[in-house]
Amino acid sequence: MREALGDGFELSFGDGPPPSSIEVLVSGRPSREQLDACDKLKTLVIPFAGVPATTLEVMREYPGIIVHNLHHNASATAELAVTLLLAAAKTIVPIDRQLRRGDWSARGGMEHAMQLAGRNALVLGYGAIGSRVARTCAALGMTVNAIARRPRANAEHPVSGPDALAGMLLDAAAVLVCLPATSETEGMIGREQLSLLPRESVVVNVARGPIIDEAALYEALRERRIFAAGLDVWWNYPKTQDEWTATQPSRLPFHELDNVVMSPHRGGHVSDTELQRMLGLAELLKAIATGASIPNRVDLTAGY
Repeated sequence: MREALGDGFELSFGDGPPPSSIEVLVSGRPSREQLDACDKLKTLVIPFAGVPATTLEVMREYPGIIVHNLHHNASATAELAVTLLLAAAKTIVPIDRQLRRGDWSARGGMEHAMQLAGRNALVLGYGAIGSRVARTCAALGMTVNAIARRPRANAEHPVSGPDALAGMLLDAAAVLVCLPATSETEGMIGREQLSLLPRESVVVNVARGPIIDEAALYEALRERRIFAAGLDVWWNYPKTQDEWTATQPSRLPFHELDNVVMSPHRGGHVSDTELQRMLGLAELLKAIATGASIPNRVDLTAGY
């Protein structure tokens, strides 16, 4: 990061109160002690995507401090979303297991795969991740529509407001959830919404688990009312690293279903994630220093 920043920047590190003279604090979960110690603080930079709920609560008490975050892992997360879509649509995981046993019986089974080209993809959220997912789905030959909090007439793909969701679900072969987790998006996809989907449809979630109703999705998959799902985010997480090897990601047995592809919230984790984080942080800090447009401002009212 120092190399990417160049000359003219003074950096300090530590968990305690920073020097009172600093104007930019880089912290995902700043304490009130840290914020109160910085008389000249103008900007908080969260060094990852999203905003923790505790940070939102604290920063709403400091309206004079502008908050930004990083989208350094947007490409990696978008890539995993498309990977999960294709793996689920082609039943890759169960058939891989069969062939490892020497079983070729799925070879002629046309019911094991659905074609995406020529069908509709609905992307929920059209930010750094969703817009990339939309472009990739279009490259696969899909017709792409998106839902976002703010409709956009000049976007690369049609972007409608949340009121259009029900109508767009009716012919969506793929629903890809790339939304931030807020009070407005929690439970956005429930039984009613899942019931609108065609039987040949795939649901992908790389955002946050609670955006989709846990029981409703499990029942739709178990009863084959939708074709499949690819999930990188969940409803139950290990509380400590000691629990990483013995924690089911849901209170329901998704792991028993062969029409769900399971991934342990690793969308943004690739071999050079930390390098991309430092480069993204350096770019943002240089924008602050030079008075250029600063990317990724957080709307504390909206929650992202």
